[in-house]
Amino acid sequence: MLTLRQIEVIRAILVTGTIAGAAKLLNVSSPGISRLMKYTEDMLGVRLFNRRHGRYVPTPEASSIFDLLDSVYRKVEDLQFAIGRLERGEGRELSVASVPSIANVMVPRALERLRGQFPELAIDINILKIEEAIDYLLLGRGEVVAVSSRLDHATIDFAPLAAGRLVCIVPAESELAQRMSIAPREIAAHPLIGIDPNDPYGRVMTEIFRREGLSYRMDIRARFGTMVASLVAAGLGIAIIDEFTMAGGRTPGVKCLEIDAESGFQTYAAYRNDVALSVYAEAFIEFLRTEMTLAAGLPLDAAMTSKK
Repeated sequence: MLTLRQIEVIRAILVTGTIAGAAKLLNVSSPGISRLMKYTEDMLGVRLFNRRHGRYVPTPEASSIFDLLDSVYRKVEDLQFAIGRLERGEGRELSVASVPSIANVMVPRALERLRGQFPELAIDINILKIEEAIDYLLLGRGEVVAVSSRLDHATIDFAPLAAGRLVCIVPAESELAQRMSIAPREIAAHPLIGIDPNDPYGRVMTEIFRREGLSYRMDIRARFGTMVASLVAAGLGIAIIDEFTMAGGRTPGVKCLEIDAESGFQTYAAYRNDVALSVYAEAFIEFLRTEMTLAAGLPLDAAMTSKK
């Protein structure tokens, strides 16, 4: 049986009429074309070309198969074209979502990498609260949601992305901005800005107080972490927030302080376990995991560990 390479070589000789022309068309050496052509004819037991005046002319015996070979070659070209479209993302769309804390900086960085690999891929992005993620996935609106906490669900898997930490943000012009770190008890003594503690993301932000049995006063509540940071910059209080929201230093007027207590938390990529992920969704998860691992200051092999 002829291989696709043999078909390609036969067609190249047929089109150009010479070994040298076929070699140039296929960007290979002439001796290699000659050897493969001789091997092909020996294998078939049929001479495919006669040499006349320095050119290769199809033999009468072989002329009947050249139309079939050309048809096969064109189908292979069509297949390669279709594969090329998939490799570029042409005609495809990826729908993903993220909670605001990850969407602010991390998702754009991951999507920059994704478009670098699939430059023609169309992308639809949604910003969701954690409690909206399940419906988004189950209703088929998208393939992946990046979340900052997980829950148990029979149809949704939660693959670890990266471990992050919480920081305390204070107004850049305040006395607290002169410090490098702050203890939870000191944080609780100040008027706080934050997310509703009954919200899943808000619970992550206030877990430090519950763990240490501290009472606190949240004078101002906002829906998203970026708004919390802007309110702190306006001098309205201080806040506990995740480091991914603050990555890149895009909120002027605030300073991040280390918290003198355990403040780690895990992030996840949520997706349905009864539907296969597209290659684009899988790549998005990998790129997001890499960007978040880098932002957290962890070695890149931690991204591989977090997948397990």
